[in-house]
Amino acid sequence: MKINLISFILLTIISTIAAQQKQVCFTLDDLPFVALNHKEINFQTDATIKTLAILNNYKIPAAGFVNECKLYNDEQIDSQKVNILKLWLKAGMDLGNHTFSHPDFHKISCSVFFEDIQKNENVTKSLLLKAGKSFNYFRHPFLHIGETKEKADSLNVFLKNKNYVEAPVTIDNSDWIFNKAYDTALLNSDTVLMKSIGDEYINYMEDKLHYYEKQSMELFGYFIKQILLLHANALNADYLDKLAAMYKRNNYEFISINEALKDPAYLNEVTVFKKWGISWLDRWALSRGMKRDFFKDDPVTPAFIMKLANVESE
Repeated sequence: MKINLISFILLTIISTIAAQQKQVCFTLDDLPFVALNHKEINFQTDATIKTLAILNNYKIPAAGFVNECKLYNDEQIDSQKVNILKLWLKAGMDLGNHTFSHPDFHKISCSVFFEDIQKNENVTKSLLLKAGKSFNYFRHPFLHIGETKEKADSLNVFLKNKNYVEAPVTIDNSDWIFNKAYDTALLNSDTVLMKSIGDEYINYMEDKLHYYEKQSMELFGYFIKQILLLHANALNADYLDKLAAMYKRNNYEFISINEALKDPAYLNEVTVFKKWGISWLDRWALSRGMKRDFFKDDPVTPAFIMKLANVESE
């Protein structure tokens, strides 16, 4: 009798978890585009159009985070690069502040960092206002929130006074390393290598998803509304379709950043500060005193991808 009752309870828990609607917000950093080997505006525009078409096809209300330094050529604003941001807004996406020049908050003073945030309001904020939107969200470069509590608190006060909402990341990854490898293969028109990199990228991203799902369940007992970090680059322009399909296969619904932040998990405080650029799930775990074993299954970027990208460590 007891065994049957225990089995019933376990089945009920498993069924409840399986039935829970899993949700994710896609965010893409470093807009208008991460141009490594492909500086041509036509390439960047075409890649953006491809990216936005996929987002719209899957009904993904994504948010893009802008570095306005990329809008300039010889200290003059390039209207064609501004047009890329307009494409994002025309497609119905959100845009947020990612600082002007993508500085490392852990290497500069608060005042210099705050000036860089404000400098990033010249173009994007105006575009959003014309589109009937607000410049609400801020994403930390390198996911560096401050290496001390005092510095992190100073940034939080500044953002609050400027009416910015922090845009955390729960599903962190190294898509930028895969893109370095992919972009070079693309430059060399090596389609076989491009496919190999792209396929490995999707496998890696699924492993990352499952890892952060596990973290979510262990920390909160349910699948939180996840926020995925991506970058506006050549790799994602070509593989975003497969990436979105992978999330659908894992029973995910796509939501906006505003909807994601309604999850009470995001009210959890970060209380441990070091020179990390890590997921908020990792931060919450460390703040709860979780030890090394909790993080042991975090997927790593394959060695051959690291070598192709000429990156020694993540």
